[in-house]
Parts: sequence; structure tokens; C-alpha cells
Amino acid sequence: MAQIKSSYATSNQPITITLNSLANGAVRASTAVDNSANCFLDALVQLKITTGASAPSGDKNVLVYACGSADSGQTYSGAATGSDDSFGAAAGQLIDNCKLLGVVTVDAASETFESDLFSVAGAFGGVLPERWGIIVKNQTGQALGAGCGAFYQGVFAQAN
Repeated sequence: MAQIKSSYATSNQPITITLNSLANGAVRASTAVDNSANCFLDALVQLKITTGASAPSGDKNVLVYACGSADSGQTYSGAATGSDDSFGAAAGQLIDNCKLLGVVTVDAASETFESDLFSVAGAFGGVLPERWGIIVKNQTGQALGAGCGAFYQGVFAQAN
């Protein structure tokens, strides 16, 4: 009898999103990741957030959301565009219509914080969309520093 096990694609696949110097209160969306060829069952997302020289204040966190498309990238949740771009209500975009992946807590100046792993499929009820991306909201009380980034690793099922 065959066993089904998880199998992992190449690690550290970059997600295109400009996070360096993201202002406090600002929101940024990533370029969409196209899953139509790989057909991953899930994508594990992780972020590195570097704080500026001032001590974080306020909520001291970075919120990470997922957006997805069910029409080959024509329409994304929250009215995201599928491009690395600012995100906000002025453009008719609503982060409340996207799925919260998780929170990255920061508590010190000039440090790099690694997030937990976030399951994109988990945010969409267990199914990874054909095209998906992340949206990041800075709530650290300061602009983010240099060295920020996001990456993912695809997950397959493998029969033995």
C-alpha cells in the first residue's frame, strides 16, 4: 500500500515585495506567485523584518495577509493587482477582504526578526490558489530598515 508524504520544493524562493523603508502604517502588496505550472498543494511563507534605529512603538508588529486569484490573475482578493505596489483604500483596495496569514512581532531597534512559517493554503481553507501573493502592513511605529524580505517553499504530496 502506498504512503502519501509531504515533499518539499526548492527552499528560499523569493517573493517580490519592497519592504525596505516601508513607512509606519503603510501597506505593500507583492507580485503574485504563479502556481499554475508547479501545482504546489501549499506554500510556506516566511519573512525577515529589520527594524530601524529607533525603538519600535505602538503595536510593534507587522501584519501579513494573503491574497489570491481564481481567474488566472485577472482579479485578486482585496482588489490587489498582483504587482509589487502600495496597497490602500485610495486605490479601492481593502485589506479586510484578504486573509490574515500571521503577525511578526518586533520589540527592539536595529534587529532582524524572522517570522514563523505561514501556510498560504491554510488561509484559503486548505487549497492553494493558482496565483497568490502577500500583503504586508507595517505597525512598528517607524519605517522598516534595510534587509527586509519574504520567501516561500512549495509543498507537494509524494506517493511511496
